[in-house]
Parts: sequence; C-alpha cells; structure tokens
Amino acid sequence: MSNPVLFSVVVLIWGSTWLAITYQFGEVDPVLSVAYRFLIAAIILFTYCKIKNLSLHLPRHIHIKMAGVGLCLYTLDYTLLYQSQQYIISAIVALMSSGMVYVNVLLRRVLLNKPIRKEVMIGATLGMFGIGLIFLPEFAKVSANQYLLLGISFALASFFFASMGNVISELILDHGTPVIQMNFWAMSYGVVFIFTAAMFNGAEFTIPTNPHYYYSMLYLSVFGSVLAFGSYMQLVKQMGSDKAAYVVLVYPIIALILSTVFEGYQWHLEAFIGVAVVLLGNAVAMGKLQLPFNKRKQKA
Repeated sequence: MSNPVLFSVVVLIWGSTWLAITYQFGEVDPVLSVAYRFLIAAIILFTYCKIKNLSLHLPRHIHIKMAGVGLCLYTLDYTLLYQSQQYIISAIVALMSSGMVYVNVLLRRVLLNKPIRKEVMIGATLGMFGIGLIFLPEFAKVSANQYLLLGISFALASFFFASMGNVISELILDHGTPVIQMNFWAMSYGVVFIFTAAMFNGAEFTIPTNPHYYYSMLYLSVFGSVLAFGSYMQLVKQMGSDKAAYVVLVYPIIALILSTVFEGYQWHLEAFIGVAVVLLGNAVAMGKLQLPFNKRKQKA
C-alpha cells in the first residue's frame, strides 16, 4: 500500500481506539487489559503466519532487538502512559505526545546515524503548536499539585520508550525483516513482559461481566493492534520512524471528531485553527509542501 493509504489507516484506527478504551476500565486492571489486547493480536498474527506458511524463524540478534521493541513499545510505553493519565489531563498527554517526533528524530540520528530531516522538524513544530491550540481550553483546568510532576514524568518516560521502540523497529526492518513476523514476535515478548509486571504488582485476574468489554477488546486487538500497528510498521519501513511518528499529531483530530458525535464536544475557533496548523505541518513533514530551503537545494 502507498504511504498516504497506510498513514490514513493508522490515523483513522488510532483516532478511534480512545472510544474503545473507555469500555476497558472498571472491572479489569488496565495493565492486564493491555496484556490481553496484545495476546489476542499475537495469536491472530501467529495464525495468519501458519495459514500463509510464513516462516517465523529469525536470527538471534533480530530476536534480541524484537524483545527490545516488546519491552519499549508494547510494555513500558503503554503501562507508563496509563499511569500518567491517572494524574494529568488528556490535553497535557496529547501535547507531550507530539514531542515524540523530536525524540524519534534525535534517536534516529544517534542510533541509526540517519540524517535529521529539516522538513520533519519544521512540520513537527507546526503540529505541536496546532495541538496546543486544539486543547487550549483544557489547559485552564490544570491545577498545580504534588501529582502533576509525577504524571508528567510518567508521560515523558512513556513517549521516550515509544520513540526508542520506533527506532529499534526501523533498525530491524532495515535488516529486511518482514513486518508481520516482526510484529508477532515483538508483541509476544511484550505480552510476557506485561504479564510479568502485572503479577509483580499484584494485579487481580478477574473475568469481566460487561459484554462491551469484550467487543472493545476485539476491536482494539484486531484493528488497533494487528491492522494499525502493521500499517504503522510498514510506514516506518517505507518512510522512516521520524516521518511515521507524525501520526501522533494527526489522530487526535479524529478523536475530536468522534467526541463531537458521541460526547457533544464543542468546537472553538482555536480548535479549527489548530487543526489547520496540524494539517499544514503534516504536509510539510511529508514533503507535500515545498519549503524555501528545498527550493534552493533544487535550484543548486
């Protein structure tokens, strides 16, 4: 699939998963819900590989790197993010997540020795500014307390590990590792890490009674994990982890649209301007909008 199609798939699915996640809270420990989600996704990927006769045998050094993805992207990222949301509002989380693009760019440079692309940095800056405008009214609800710094620390750690997982994934894919097999092993390692952490934290294994929990879990596993992460990793392979990470700036727009329908979200002028700025930043980051330095480079 082309990059625009893959990008759209990831944005649309991840922009809608917030609604499914709301049905996951209440009866089951959130960390266990994440573990169940990736366990089901891993089983689906394993079944697909067996049906299609895709080999799951990969070199040891690739397995070590995939375990790193499982630890960073599927374990630490999600568990720390859930912890942060107990102490800070979603607006702060959304704004901070936009900074993940910068971390991807820097880690990509340090670990993979790949160039820093100016269009990505400029696009990310525009996108971060746009996200700030979109959630501007929410920041008025922020109150300074002893837990604010704790929540911000959890969120920062979460996005750092997400970026680390992205860059390691790009390294694995640079070796020619197929996306499906990589996702299967990375999610499988992640499941082991998450269940281990849950047991050490004393999480209670309960059976939910609300049928909406199972419906949402199925959606999160099939669409949010198998399809979205598969498309996202293909994006990483085709355009790099720095550009692929821009999805974190665009999918909040889908979430707001759905919030308008299901929760009566009221749009304000800053939100409309913010959406326009985010989309402008996306066009810049993806090279769809020529910048002055690119034009000078072409003339030279």
